[in-house]
Amino acid sequence: MTAAPLESVPFSELLRQPAETTDRLTRTRAVRLRRRDAADLVLMSADRADAEAEVVDVTARLLAGIARRKPELVREVLPTALPWVRFLPAHDIDEMADEFVAVTEAAAAIGNTAAVSQLLIEWRHTAEIHADPDLHRALTGQELADFGPAPRPDEQ
Repeated sequence: MTAAPLESVPFSELLRQPAETTDRLTRTRAVRLRRRDAADLVLMSADRADAEAEVVDVTARLLAGIARRKPELVREVLPTALPWVRFLPAHDIDEMADEFVAVTEAAAAIGNTAAVSQLLIEWRHTAEIHADPDLHRALTGQELADFGPAPRPDEQ
């Protein structure tokens, strides 16, 4: 399931027409404010943000509870939610499932899902390496040697 697309407007519209821009929230869950020289922002009502945070929290707690009682169920449905997981070796799927549940539960507890997003990015890149035999061979085919201690950057 993907999130509904947001209405998107230039940030300057909020500055020029704040009432009209915020009125868009009656028709959509949020408004993306596009900025030229910085990351876009998302404008949503506080009630909506609170409701979405509650859904994330409850979902994370349910997932953690299910994973504790039936860990094999999470591993079984993970490829349905994240199809790229199929490129991971079985032991990596187990590790990813355990890590995903733990990080999701912890992130929900502090109200910040950035760690979950980073975890998914990292595991997706791992799957990409396993999916490409040439890349996998290039990254795992050579034995790495220890080149000794690295000098501090300020000592060079």
